[in-house]
Amino acid sequence: MIDRGRLPRLARAEVRFDARGPLAGDPGPEAAVAAHLEWLGRAQDESATGDGGVARHFSLLDGWAASYPETTGYIVPTLLDCSRRYGDEALENRAARMLDWLVSIQFPGGPFQGGMVNEEPIVPVTFNTGQILLGLAAGAEHFGRPAYLDAMTGAADWLTRTQGADGAWRSNPSPFARPGEKAYDTHVAWGLLEAAGVSDNESWAAAALANIDRALTFQRPNGWFASCCLNDPARPLTHTIGYVLRGILEGYGHGGDPRHLAAVRQSADALVDAQREDGALPGRLAEDWSPAADWTCLTGNVQISAVWMMLARISGDTRYLAAARRANRMVRRTIRLDAPPGIAGGVKGSFPIGGEYGRFQLLNWAAKFSIDANLMEIDVDPVAS
Repeated sequence: MIDRGRLPRLARAEVRFDARGPLAGDPGPEAAVAAHLEWLGRAQDESATGDGGVARHFSLLDGWAASYPETTGYIVPTLLDCSRRYGDEALENRAARMLDWLVSIQFPGGPFQGGMVNEEPIVPVTFNTGQILLGLAAGAEHFGRPAYLDAMTGAADWLTRTQGADGAWRSNPSPFARPGEKAYDTHVAWGLLEAAGVSDNESWAAAALANIDRALTFQRPNGWFASCCLNDPARPLTHTIGYVLRGILEGYGHGGDPRHLAAVRQSADALVDAQREDGALPGRLAEDWSPAADWTCLTGNVQISAVWMMLARISGDTRYLAAARRANRMVRRTIRLDAPPGIAGGVKGSFPIGGEYGRFQLLNWAAKFSIDANLMEIDVDPVAS
């Protein structure tokens, strides 16, 4: 239960806003993308560590956080995509600043740390290295700079060296998540696939596909994944469900294995059935796909929207496209365009803001994934968007 009287003024105002209902009007995909890009720019400029990375979040309790290497890494491809789309050199420059910072904090041998840059323990972490690899691969391809290519190679080689024979990563877990193997390491595999695409290194691609095959062993007959959450595998977040599905789908895009597509569709179909009329998914889902939270994880909504969009393109099934549009619209309606700088254009961890995930925070990766999903929607029908 939230004690509103003890919250700072900004947090109290946002709790009232979220409780007011109905949600705000839909600004549309183009306006949402523009607002998110501005917010991410502020998150880079206002990071508490001022190092070129992107602040993990803006907190309604204590302001801008320190830079977060993991998500700064996968924000890079989004900024480079938008730079090309809109002819915006400033976005390209921002991406280069992020990459320069990431290269500067890489451990000898190729890995990267977990958590925010100022969090302890500072140790190599598999998952975070895979997410940063997505940015290094995009940077190496876009800029052609040896420093980015070398960093990409080091990270990819380290991931393949530390992988088990069965495709799993068991060493170098995150100290900020529950111990144990994670099905959503397929999002690490995606990083290896992107690096393989830049360097034509089939050993990296083989390692990625081995992990994706391993992840399929965690899928239950109804499409639900075990071992697929940061801290509560009995009630996985839609965020981590989005991770596992995107990684498997990227594996299908690389190798064309029909098992990979079938696995994603099985889960995606169940998620369509779990979607509420307003477009939201429960923030957590139980093993039978029933709601396990009374709040929604906005990040998970747009991640799964992107998966649905990709499936619609692959399969031609219009159910996926309709579900994706509903999810995007729901998240867009939570965005504040006319608000204080830390809030305007950002995406909350949970809706309402007091929900369990990213409580009282606007998260940098939520804005990134919302941009990606909205760009996919624009690409489907630019006129309607």
